Amino acid sequence: MVSPPPTLPPAAAPARRFELLTLGDELLLGLTANGHLTFIGAELGRRGVMLDRNVTITDEAEAIRTQFRESWARAEVIITTGGLGPTCDDRTREAIAEVLGQELVFDAEIERAIIERFKRMGRRMTPNNRKQAYRFSRGEVLANANGTAPGLWVEQDGRVLCMLPGPPNELQPMFREQVLPRLAALGLIRPREAYVQLRTAGIGESALETKLQPLLDRCGSALSVAFCAHQGQVDCRLSSPSGELNDDALHALAAECARSLGEDFLCFGHDSLADVCADLLRAGEHTLAVAETATGGLLANAFTNICGASKFFAGGCVCYSNESKMQLLEVPEDLLAQHGAVSAEAAVAMATGAAERLGADYAIALTGFAGPTGGTEANPVGTIYLALYSHRGVWSRRLSYPGPRPTVKIRAVNAALDWLRRELVKEQTVRGPENRVPQSAG
Repeated sequence: MVSPPPTLPPAAAPARRFELLTLGDELLLGLTANGHLTFIGAELGRRGVMLDRNVTITDEAEAIRTQFRESWARAEVIITTGGLGPTCDDRTREAIAEVLGQELVFDAEIERAIIERFKRMGRRMTPNNRKQAYRFSRGEVLANANGTAPGLWVEQDGRVLCMLPGPPNELQPMFREQVLPRLAALGLIRPREAYVQLRTAGIGESALETKLQPLLDRCGSALSVAFCAHQGQVDCRLSSPSGELNDDALHALAAECARSLGEDFLCFGHDSLADVCADLLRAGEHTLAVAETATGGLLANAFTNICGASKFFAGGCVCYSNESKMQLLEVPEDLLAQHGAVSAEAAVAMATGAAERLGADYAIALTGFAGPTGGTEANPVGTIYLALYSHRGVWSRRLSYPGPRPTVKIRAVNAALDWLRRELVKEQTVRGPENRVPQSAG
């Protein structure tokens, strides 16, 4: 049984131009990836807004003034990231104040918050941190619960300026908890998601479109469809920008698409494979253990990133050497000698050992050659063996993922998660409709 997608709110106000300015020499030097574009673009996209432009500029004051002056003349909403810290290369606040014609004023409340944060860390605030206590004379402050530099908010000349600190652990919660609600209150974005999203796993982008095309074609030009492929999953977003299809029609179409996909349907919304597996494990009151070699703990990490994982995750073992497999998982030495550590037999023994040693209902094991060296003629680089243990038995699979080492590891983890998910969904079906767990709505 597939639960309905979340309800969509009324359409947003007419589109405004949004620009993002990401500041920092480290971005242009390639020392830091521009994750702010990915994060902010995705968050705004969910609310019906696409960034019109992103410009990455240096920390030089003149470069900041020049670019901000251009953006302020052409966009209604400008978001900046970085350059609000205490050091000499943090010039964003001062450069933009000059363009806006606003005075920077010292705020004792901000300084007190900075001093208190240093005290909680057992450190004394150095004098240069007072620089972060200045705000625009005609602006507001966005509190920063995870750092010392507050965000700044200005509404001037019919435009909105939002300035955020650079560290992602500071920026992301500020954006979600403070910036998005403010933009929604001004009618600049939708209060909730602007589309219904189906998330799938185990089916490619082209195959997904082909499978859904007969259902989607019925709606003609009234329907807007977008596909987006990620590692291990593909999303399909359904919307009706013209408003010809109301919420009920979009919901019905999404539910019909989900039913037609069967086990390839993962969830509505944005939950990950691990999130969905966690929901299914908790609902069935099951526990899980993992044993890994080639993936080095990535699978365990996927589960321990979920709050409350102790309710279903029994633990994991990273057993890289044969000795650790024998000592921690009781894999027989003669099995490793006969079949090798990268084999179906070894994967099955690892999964069985993890389940028995950790007392889990389910267990997953991964072993393989992630490369770029290693491998054999029978099992070249990119070969991965998975094993899945459950109360119904234990099985293994051989996979081949040629490519760079990080890619092989991620693909192996996603394959393991999807196999576990499908097994848990099958168990739901066996238990009967009255006991099935609704798919996550994201």
